[in-house]
Amino acid sequence: LRDLLVQTSMANPSCKAAKLQALSGLFAVYKPKGPTSADVLNKLKRRLLEEAGMEQASKKRKKQPLKMGHGGTLDSAASGVLVVGIGKGTKMLSEMLTGSKKYTALGELGKATDTLDATGKITEEKPYDHIKMEDIDGVLKKFTGTVMQVPPLYSALKKDGQRLSKLVKKGEIVEAKPARPVTVYSLTLQDFQPPVFTLDVECGGGFYVRSLVDDIGKELSCCAHVKELTRTKHGPFTLQEHILKEEQWTIDEIANSIEQCLQFLPAEPSCKKLKTDVEECPETKVIHSENGKITLSEDK
Repeated sequence: LRDLLVQTSMANPSCKAAKLQALSGLFAVYKPKGPTSADVLNKLKRRLLEEAGMEQASKKRKKQPLKMGHGGTLDSAASGVLVVGIGKGTKMLSEMLTGSKKYTALGELGKATDTLDATGKITEEKPYDHIKMEDIDGVLKKFTGTVMQVPPLYSALKKDGQRLSKLVKKGEIVEAKPARPVTVYSLTLQDFQPPVFTLDVECGGGFYVRSLVDDIGKELSCCAHVKELTRTKHGPFTLQEHILKEEQWTIDEIANSIEQCLQFLPAEPSCKKLKTDVEECPETKVIHSENGKITLSEDK
């Protein structure tokens, strides 16, 4: 019993606004290297409001014209899958993204940085000529399964309500968070072109690939940092099948993407609340889903 808007006549601006406000569900966008996850979400929201001819409310205003949120922050230097919830879909982000995440990471041996990735300052350099592909492959088993991991200082974790990364940048002395258990479902070495090695990682929540690469470097009696990082899967959303690139950030494209992602929604009461009502748009077509059967009808 889920109603999601999927098609409408876009000739009338009021119909665009109605369709946008009626959207509820989950979809995924491509986050490029550079902007933060919040930057990407805000840009997406501005684009949609502009298309619908709606004004973006000020931060002081409690009621926003468009409710959106993202699940699982990606580092600014990382790229890949960023899952977005819109409307009542924002309440489903934590529920739907409890599954594993997959990453492809390029690690560089011989240099350590303060941020554990290529954006930071080099803090240490060591020779890596003695390290062979089988050496890297041999240490990966130590980082598979449930392991203890110390989160990086430059992270979204907070102390007294402020992000650790911001405190560090201000010059404040910040102690590292204690090691905590994290889960690595699979970890494989795909390539090694010294000093760069390529890893495929599947992990659970709270895991930091930057910390993994740093730990691998130490285990090899060397040092290492993340050169590139791409999230290829988050929950059921994959880089190959589900992401919308920036040129696809339109109301129609998102509506279609939400429709395609209906298969991911469990048949539970929380999902039955994802409905749309756009009576002011007589040409609107609405998806009706009952007992797994999806039909299109004119909402007149």
